[in-house]
Amino acid sequence: MEYIRQLPIASDDDCFLCRCRDETDDDANLVVWRGKHTIAVLNRFPYTGGHCLVAPYEHVPDLTDLPTETLTEMMEMLRDLQRTLSEALHPNGFNVGINLGRCAGAGLPGHIHAHIVPRWEGDTNFMPVFGKVHVVPEFLETILKNIRQASDTLGLPY
Repeated sequence: MEYIRQLPIASDDDCFLCRCRDETDDDANLVVWRGKHTIAVLNRFPYTGGHCLVAPYEHVPDLTDLPTETLTEMMEMLRDLQRTLSEALHPNGFNVGINLGRCAGAGLPGHIHAHIVPRWEGDTNFMPVFGKVHVVPEFLETILKNIRQASDTLGLPY
């Protein structure tokens, strides 16, 4: 517990989600969409191509810290990402989740965010288990372009 208690908590100064929120180069930051209260970003270190994060603009650690309109927009953005990722990448399914706290798997416990991970039949293999290597079959910039094109095709408001 001594080790766990001393782990640093991300602040606005070192939070990549806050940096994506504040900077204007959406291509460099892999920002997919900006809403009124939330932002969608491609995960820079994905398990599968198209793995996105949806986060509020507010740097808060917990669902209980968010107003209803922000929570609603997060869910709507996840829904729209599922639709757009289906159009752009044709996955067989999705994992959607939120990790609250470092012990629950949150790599950035100070800034709550939801994951939406496209999945394909057979996308798990020996590489991450034995080789500690993650296989990403397409460049992130290409995936970002495909997602934006699919979003335009679907007429989404982002």
